[in-house]
Order: sequence, then C-alpha cells, then structure tokens
Amino acid sequence: MIVEANGIPLQVSLTGGNSNDVTQLLSLVDSIPPIRGLRGRPPHLPRELFADRGYDHDKYRRMLRARGITPRIARRGVVHGSGLGRHRWVVERGFAWLHCYKRLRTRWERRADLHLGLLQLACALICHRRLTAL
Repeated sequence: MIVEANGIPLQVSLTGGNSNDVTQLLSLVDSIPPIRGLRGRPPHLPRELFADRGYDHDKYRRMLRARGITPRIARRGVVHGSGLGRHRWVVERGFAWLHCYKRLRTRWERRADLHLGLLQLACALICHRRLTAL
C-alpha cells in the first residue's frame, strides 16, 4: 500500500501476498507524518481518502469517519463511472514508477525486510527525482 500527496509517496506498507490490503488501512493512515509548510499546527490526517473497490467495507468507512476523514471509496456491484478515476490515477502512476525498478515488479526476495528496504529505496529515488525536477 502507498499513501501519496502531490505525487510524492509518503508512506509504504508491505503485506504478505495472501493477506488483504484493507487490514493495513488504518495503521497506514495513522502513520502519516504531519504535513509541514503551512502556518500553525500542521495537519496530521488527510481530509479525504480515495480507494478502489477492494477497500469497500462499511466497518472501515465508519472508522475513517470517526477520525475525521471522508472516505471516497468505490462501491462494489456499482457500474464504473463514479469519477474516482480522476484521483485514483495518482496511485496507479506511483505503481508504474515503482515498476520501473525491475526488482520490484516480481518479488524475488524471500525475506520481507530486504524487499521493504528495496521498496523504500525506490520511493526515495522517486522523491529525489520529483523534487529535483521542480
């Protein structure tokens, strides 16, 4: 799972291939660092969360609302065209950037810490390239 802001990856979480990503949703949202640069107390949590149909569970919607986050999650069984693709493409672009690193396309490492280290290194390189291009 990847949390992005303005096209820059903020948080990365690694889960097993046989576990559902939605189980890590709240811990990943809670681990977002404060967003600096604005006057006053920096905001800690995002105002909205955009996700695909894999995260469509009423339990997690309620928990996000309790944290003050508006969930923008596509419903299962509803035809496409909800308009979430305008925001979802940012995450898909992040996955495309990560897949530029051949080692991350297919997980060859048996140990999770090695794979997570390579994933974090790739995110750092992506951030460096994005920030130097500005």
